[in-house]
Amino acid sequence: MIRRILITLLLAGACLAQDVARMEQVIQSYVSGKRFMGTALVAQNGKVLLSKGYGFANAEWDIPNSPSTKFRLGSITKQFTAACILLLEERGKLKIDDPVKKYMPDAPAAWDKITIFHVLTHTSGIPSFTGFPDYRSTEAFATTPEKLVARFRDKPLDFQPGEKWSYSNSGYVLLGYLIEKISGQSYSDFVQQNIFTPLGMKDSGYDSNSAIIMHRASGYTQEEGHMANAGFIHMSIPFSAGALYSTTEDLLRWEEGLFGGKLLSPASLQKMTTPFKQDYAFGLAVHAVNGHKIIEHGGGIEGFNTELAYYPDDKLVIAVLGNLNGGAPEAIAAKLASVVHGEQVVLPSERKETTLSPKVLAQYVGRYELSPNFSLTMTLEDGHLMTQATGQEKLQLYPETETMFFLKVVDAQVEFFKNDKGEVTHLVLHQGGRDTTGEKKQ
Repeated sequence: MIRRILITLLLAGACLAQDVARMEQVIQSYVSGKRFMGTALVAQNGKVLLSKGYGFANAEWDIPNSPSTKFRLGSITKQFTAACILLLEERGKLKIDDPVKKYMPDAPAAWDKITIFHVLTHTSGIPSFTGFPDYRSTEAFATTPEKLVARFRDKPLDFQPGEKWSYSNSGYVLLGYLIEKISGQSYSDFVQQNIFTPLGMKDSGYDSNSAIIMHRASGYTQEEGHMANAGFIHMSIPFSAGALYSTTEDLLRWEEGLFGGKLLSPASLQKMTTPFKQDYAFGLAVHAVNGHKIIEHGGGIEGFNTELAYYPDDKLVIAVLGNLNGGAPEAIAAKLASVVHGEQVVLPSERKETTLSPKVLAQYVGRYELSPNFSLTMTLEDGHLMTQATGQEKLQLYPETETMFFLKVVDAQVEFFKNDKGEVTHLVLHQGGRDTTGEKKQ
């Protein structure tokens, strides 16, 4: 019996070592491809399986990233803002079904039917100020919550409250404004005193352009194939929609505190994680990938892209924080989860390219609509199939089979489908653990 137990433990240890080794291969494929710098953490049932830094926190001084490096979170901030609203509700300061105008009497008439719930779930119809034509010309200058709200308060609604879903940074700025108005504290102080300090998150805070913040990473972007310093954004602009910073280790404390019942009541946590439209709850997306429930959110801000995911059935936490703009953190997080779940992971470098005739490739030319405002356009150029997403650059697709193609710059695959007549009808975009169908329109 003892021998059998020892053999079982040895086998389990060997499997875990293989998993961690495969996780390293996954991450290193992005590092060597110059698509990722940052930190990654994988923990399950409270046990850290992997926690490492990759690339540089400061490339000019060759200072390496480490698990204690602090990164801007971008929109991961939104779940902290949502939790603050729920804490205020628990204390009787507000109700999420209250109209926004109850706490903002001077709000425009168009907001009469907007509730805090609508704002939390991106169903308010308030247009996102980060999409306004003047946004890029204003993001470098300091502002106040009142002035931020003034940017969008008198704009027409995109739709009637509750009717549709549209991601709105304006909404989460408005929530921060309400938190300050109702609590009598600044947003940064409220988050610090009610979340970071109670959960022992000593390496988290509201980012600043002037304060000295130890172990803070510099942010980078790609320009014409070369790494460059990211553009400037004043941290008063993203505010409660994206201005917090943290580390992977602190984000583990956050996930364990949030889902371990240390912060919110069970009823509040249930509200926060129940999706309303488009799989979106309160500052969190809730959906399933390959049969596994996932509660997650990503972030993107000048110089930084981030992903934080929690798999409740496995008590699995994956945090990937990058200080090089691009989609690598989301893709890495999805692949790390697949490794833990024992699923096959194929890296771009492991895919085998085949050759197809121009005649075969020509049948895929056309526009494929994945959503009303997002399409993939396929063209045939110099014998290569090219794809261009709405508002993005054109990229080459490489055939793996006659119907399955992959990209090298982006970790994604495109699969084409035909009807009984042999006509191409639609495609499926496989990216970040998600499958999105696009109907052929022309």
